[in-house]
Amino acid sequence: MSNVTALPLIEPEVAPCCPPLTERPLTAEEAERTAKMFKALGDPVRLRLFSAVASHEGGEACVCDISDVGVSQPTVSHHLKKLKEAGLLSSERRGTWVYYRVEPTVLAAMGALLTKAAAA
Repeated sequence: MSNVTALPLIEPEVAPCCPPLTERPLTAEEAERTAKMFKALGDPVRLRLFSAVASHEGGEACVCDISDVGVSQPTVSHHLKKLKEAGLLSSERRGTWVYYRVEPTVLAAMGALLTKAAAA
């Protein structure tokens, strides 16, 4: 018999689920969620960290591989926490290291939000 227990998946607090800006006006709730994502990316260090994770081989990055962004390790942890709270990253602890990955729908949803709908 195995002692392995399956843990439930935790959904991110903020789900990127807004229509393209050219489709219709955003609701107050959609605007609030979207603003949190863009606010999190409005900091240059956070944008660099997000880019490092998104472009890392295999789609995920160990914090040890992306922390060279010109700030101290505690500051890197703070910025990664803000990106997670905005629903842009998820993480998994493996031993002493934490691995980060971009939420699967984030890049597509953010791109779709800013892309003009195709002309009919």
